[in-house]
Amino acid sequence: MAGMLQMRRSRGAFSGFLLMLLGLWGALIPFIGPYFHYAYTPDTAWTYNTGRLWLELLPGAAVFLGGFLLMVARGRHIAMFGALLAAAAGAWFTLGPVLSPLWNHHVPMGGSPASATVYMRIMEQLGFYTALGVVIVFVAAVALGRIASVASGIRDIEEFPETPETTVPADTVPANTVPADTMPVERVPARAGSLPARTRMEPVVPARPVKAEETRAAPAQDTTGTVGSGTVGSGTIQ
Repeated sequence: MAGMLQMRRSRGAFSGFLLMLLGLWGALIPFIGPYFHYAYTPDTAWTYNTGRLWLELLPGAAVFLGGFLLMVARGRHIAMFGALLAAAAGAWFTLGPVLSPLWNHHVPMGGSPASATVYMRIMEQLGFYTALGVVIVFVAAVALGRIASVASGIRDIEEFPETPETTVPADTVPANTVPADTMPVERVPARAGSLPARTRMEPVVPARPVKAEETRAAPAQDTTGTVGSGTVGSGTIQ
């Protein structure tokens, strides 16, 4: 069960870092904004009041804490809590100025934009509350989705020790697995005269079979006449 609740820290690290920056902006901008003419009333630096506590300091601290939990958490339950905390604080950045007149005698607690131009008043409204809250909710929702998409978390990998039956020694593995009869054999043609004369063998001519007609006796030639006359060729027998 503990392994199923684990997750990689990289899943929420980047989102947590962004949420920490946004939380710092939301908590500090009312105090340092007057230095560059970007402020709500009262437009003096480092001025504390109840409206800034409930609408900016506390939600900014909640967003910063949620982002920090996302960065350091290795468990899904802690990371999801950090993402939900940041999302709730971001929603409060957007809805707080709208709902504050309900318990503050119909007077907004956060004050009003202090700039003289319409464009700068719009930018102050967006940067202090409305757009800041929307961006925080979006980043927290992305982080929550990345965490919830891991269904089973990181499971421990069981290591199985090697047994003697499954281990094959290196010296028992054949070096060549190709069968000997499949290896090509190089044939070198013999050169004439390379063998000694005494080792040469004459080719044997097979005997021709004798037919039955040839076995019959041939007629004998009469040689008695020549011998009886006593002459052989040109000679005379005495």
